[in-house]
Amino acid sequence: MRTDNGYRCYSPDCVARVRLIRAALSIGFTLDELAKILKIRDAGGAPCHKVRDLAISKLAGLEQHIRQLALLRDQLRNLLKSWDRLLEETPQHQPAGLLEMLAAAPAKARILPAHLYAAVTRETRR
Repeated sequence: MRTDNGYRCYSPDCVARVRLIRAALSIGFTLDELAKILKIRDAGGAPCHKVRDLAISKLAGLEQHIRQLALLRDQLRNLLKSWDRLLEETPQHQPAGLLEMLAAAPAKARILPAHLYAAVTRETRR
């Protein structure tokens, strides 16, 4: 249904559903997860325990991500300290080899998956 000026009119139920979806998306639920939950609700079910279990899973993933980011922060702090010492010892206008030093570090020294490094880099460019 549309108003005289062409705007769509939505029922209060539709508006409430969109608000519910937006709120769930804002805390990390995916559209696929919500589709399954809403299908159960629309069929008369009560997926409350499923919703709670999904939220617990989201929280666990978030806490793991925070721990990984804290490790990355500590790793970068230590790297910067090493680079600062190296720069103090390197004559002016001479290459210090900062990136080479980073590349020479054993793979196990890079403690996080590459996608986390990329995510941090994208965030700092904004």
